[in-house]
Amino acid sequence: MRLSQLSFSLLLLATLSVGCARRNNAIPEAKSVSTAPPAAAPVVAPTAARDMTDIMTEELNLTAEQRQKVRAILSGVAEQANAAQKQFGNNRPALLAEQKRIITTSDKELQQVLTPTQYQQLKTKQRQMQAQRQTRKPN
Repeated sequence: MRLSQLSFSLLLLATLSVGCARRNNAIPEAKSVSTAPPAAAPVVAPTAARDMTDIMTEELNLTAEQRQKVRAILSGVAEQANAAQKQFGNNRPALLAEQKRIITTSDKELQQVLTPTQYQQLKTKQRQMQAQRQTRKPN
């Protein structure tokens, strides 16, 4: 797998895990009043697949059918990422290997759903985002 594919896939997984900044900016943070210890939060927010699908629909001009398929793929990624976190928890090498498998599978599924032009646009956007992350990293 090429480095750009892996980095995009990791970016996709990370984006799914933190949600969508476009949607979450307008949502105020909820205040907790419970004194019980917090339950283990899922690694990937339940709304992340929807948010990423919205972004991809906007940027890649997805059809209604593509939108539905992409959302199903991204929902599967979110479920698998959460299951991997539960299963592998503190076993970082195993967790990273499972995340890589999830990313590889989802990338192949997305390639089947998107047109060649849309897939190239997606890869271009991934490379741009990777470059932005590299410039923000402290040396």
